[in-house]
Amino acid sequence: MKFLDEYMKMPYRLEIVLDTEESGFVATYPELPGCITCGETLADVIQNVEDAKREWLLAAIEDNIPIYEPKDDSLLCNH
Repeated sequence: MKFLDEYMKMPYRLEIVLDTEESGFVATYPELPGCITCGETLADVIQNVEDAKREWLLAAIEDNIPIYEPKDDSLLCNH
């Protein structure tokens, strides 16, 4: 098993979308199920998502939940 710092450095795909209902942004790491946060501004959500990622990983490590490494999207072809 890897340590928290190793997982934090991995290039997990980050998705940020505009939240039209709450007028802000929502961010998720799709490869870390349930890792989601929001923020009023883009800067807020970027800061919050790193905290959410850290807490998600800590909980997964503590509870022995499998943590998958990021998929290599560079092999995908979008033609």
